[in-house]
Amino acid sequence: MVTLDQIRAYLKEQAEQDKFRKRVQATGETLEDALNQASIELGVRIRDLEYEVLEKGSKGTFGWGKKPWVIIAYETLKPKGKEQAEEKLEMDFGFAEDHKSEHRDGKVCVRLTPEGVFLKVSPPQGKGRRVTEREAIDKINRRYGGRFDTGMVSKVVKYADDEWVKIADYMHNPANDPMMSVDIIDAEMRALLTLHPPGAGGSDPTFDAMVEYLQRNGVVHGIREEAIRALEEDPQYGVPILVAEGTKPKNGRDAYIVYSFERNSSQVKLKEKNGRVDFKELNLIQNVVEGQVLARKIPPERGESGRTVTGKLLPAKDGKDCEIPIGKNVRLSEDGSSAIAEINGQVIISADKINVEPIYVVEGDVNLKTGNILFLGTVMVKGNVEDGFSVKAAGNIEVTGSVGRCDLDAEGDIIVHQGIAGKTTGKVLSGHSVFARFIENATVEAAENVVVSDGIINSNIIANKKIICKGKRAAIVGGHLRASEEINAKILGSVSGSETILEVGYDPKSKERLDTLNQRREELLEESEDVNLNLSTLMNLKKMKKTLPEEKERYYQELMTRKREIAEELEKIKTESEEIKNYLSQLKINGKICSSSTVFPGVKIYIKDAFLEVKNEFKGVTFIAEGNLVKVTKYEEPEDEDFQKR
Repeated sequence: MVTLDQIRAYLKEQAEQDKFRKRVQATGETLEDALNQASIELGVRIRDLEYEVLEKGSKGTFGWGKKPWVIIAYETLKPKGKEQAEEKLEMDFGFAEDHKSEHRDGKVCVRLTPEGVFLKVSPPQGKGRRVTEREAIDKINRRYGGRFDTGMVSKVVKYADDEWVKIADYMHNPANDPMMSVDIIDAEMRALLTLHPPGAGGSDPTFDAMVEYLQRNGVVHGIREEAIRALEEDPQYGVPILVAEGTKPKNGRDAYIVYSFERNSSQVKLKEKNGRVDFKELNLIQNVVEGQVLARKIPPERGESGRTVTGKLLPAKDGKDCEIPIGKNVRLSEDGSSAIAEINGQVIISADKINVEPIYVVEGDVNLKTGNILFLGTVMVKGNVEDGFSVKAAGNIEVTGSVGRCDLDAEGDIIVHQGIAGKTTGKVLSGHSVFARFIENATVEAAENVVVSDGIINSNIIANKKIICKGKRAAIVGGHLRASEEINAKILGSVSGSETILEVGYDPKSKERLDTLNQRREELLEESEDVNLNLSTLMNLKKMKKTLPEEKERYYQELMTRKREIAEELEKIKTESEEIKNYLSQLKINGKICSSSTVFPGVKIYIKDAFLEVKNEFKGVTFIAEGNLVKVTKYEEPEDEDFQKR
């Protein structure tokens, strides 16, 4: 059994040890992630941690509105000995009361009533001690000095069935019944009942008599019936017993706001990828979509009035209301309980208000400090985009510096004030147009135009409208460029005769898809030959031996299945290829390739179905198609609108 002294000693030790316990705050996508982080920082096993949840995490919807778990964790205190360990278990996990109730001694009660003297013996619980006959007789003698049925007492003790049994008659003298007194204390919040011992022939008070006495003396609220019933069963004379408690008023909780995003935008949230931390994914931007709930107001609670034991009302205060602080591009719901994003963008707290910004500005370079950028709006980079990083935006991307071996992907325009040096693996994708000073060793795709001032070198360029390269050093040297309407530059090719492939007059994406289908068709036809050869060999073997071994029979069936799959895929390729060819043949795009200065030998020109490999140098020319031939005419300037940035 846990004693009061043991509890005091335990609490004192806990307080002393608590002074030296190290605490850390940890975050994670899940509670387990947060605990793992805390375990690493504290240098202890997870099972040796204790923690408190500061903010409960949320998965969000389709990746948006996610909220991390935030906990405070600290090392579990280890008891020094077995007894202390038992004490800690009992105190920390609430085993003390359970332990006490599991092992309870039996109990003997005696009541004096007008109907007679009654005895009740309760059985022990668990490993508790049974009531002995001597204990029962001693208590009867203390309460009643007359003769009683000892045989009946023996039976009651033996069976201990927790029932009242009459053991003697009793000459009741009402004049000697016990007196009662009540003390109302603590500003009328508690009432103490004291029973004074009865005289000769006086009977023990009943439950109803005690309740009636309290009510007559003004105690009308918070009466503790269990305490009074216990007093009826086993009267305690001369001892003040708490029989009523007032209800304290409870002030209502103030309204508060629950945010669905991380308000501390500077906090880094590293992610693991294939078991390793990806330091490029810092997740510093909190993207939101139009209509997304950014915060909710939990309304204030009404206060709950209290009462004294005498019934006096103790008023309580209602909780205070509050407003959700909204800023730019955020609106309140009709009932004012939620803040909702009006546009796609980044949610931030600015001037203590919730704002959604359509533009995300990177003050310097995109590097390990910023991590990869993913934003549902326009991104402005005031420095460079370093090798190995990516910038993806639902709006435009504008880079004041240069772009290295990285990925840029925007639904709008991509503007690079310096140049794009892709180092063979860099890739730029635009839903509108791409504007840059130069493009070198990169892959660039634009739904409209690609406009460059200095030059395009050894790059793979696809533009659904035009590729314009106009400036003092505007040259296209090497690479493969495809545009639907026009390719225009000062110089095409180089003195060294490097292969430069230029294609116009069709939808480049459709043409690229057609090339991919043709390549796949060739691969399937080659595989089909191998499959048919193996099938022929197995069929000849089957004719000779009538049956095939189990392994070869299984291989035969696999080949038959693969043959059907190849035939089905070839049919799909044929259908899609014919659709693309019909689409390309119906396009009314003439297409032209222009050079304001020089076209060097080595340039290959494709205009629809016409082809020309340049053998001799040309000056200031435009290539167009007439029939299946490429015709050379005078140079045509690109239209001014081709240089317009959005």
